[in-house]
Amino acid sequence: MSASTENFKALIEKGYTFKKDSIILGCAMLEDEPVKGTQVKIPLKSMNRHGLIAGATGTGKTKTLQIIAEQLSSNGVPCLLMDLKGDLSGLAQPGENNDHITWRHDMIQTPYEPSGLPVEFLTLSDEPGSKLRATISEFGPVLLSKILDLNTTQSGIMALVFKYCDDNKLPLLDLKDLKKTLQYLINEGKKEIEAEYGRISSASVSTIMRKIIELEQQGAEAFFGERSFDVNDLVRQDEEGRGI
Repeated sequence: MSASTENFKALIEKGYTFKKDSIILGCAMLEDEPVKGTQVKIPLKSMNRHGLIAGATGTGKTKTLQIIAEQLSSNGVPCLLMDLKGDLSGLAQPGENNDHITWRHDMIQTPYEPSGLPVEFLTLSDEPGSKLRATISEFGPVLLSKILDLNTTQSGIMALVFKYCDDNKLPLLDLKDLKKTLQYLINEGKKEIEAEYGRISSASVSTIMRKIIELEQQGAEAFFGERSFDVNDLVRQDEEGRGI
């Protein structure tokens, strides 16, 4: 091994040695060649910061993400991964050894033990998986108005609907509840609403109703309703202490 390689290894070891736990990304490269035993690491405590994995197609962005998720899980840290194409679903199954994997782990100087990770699939649609759902009440008038692309007047009516339901302890669970409430406010409940909250434009309510129907046609009914999603479900561990 040349002196320049030895110096390079010494610099990498010095730069990537941390007092506390860390995760290994791979080995360092010198002049486009991997240098055996040079481990490039990230301190575990820094994994709550923003990061960017960038590169051209086929350069290993997804593999890098898998490596990070695997080691975070092994350290008891849960991960939430948005996997539109299904590239990361293989984390649930043990990998199969091959010559390239054997060579890679020999270069990094880490053992390879195929194992599946505790994975839970979440879905916003009717596809298999745990349903991600929220009630209309939990969603709130501001976010719902943005999704429906309501103007200022219509957004004010939406806020009034939520206020009326809160004051009268009426749950807004799904889009059907929201539509029924809007219909009530401009029909049999019109006088009550005007006396308590002010006048509501029937034309504006009709516009909101049409936008809700458009949202329903896009499959939003699958998202709104009970049982609503609990954010604590994202920070669980399995019985072995691995992050899910």
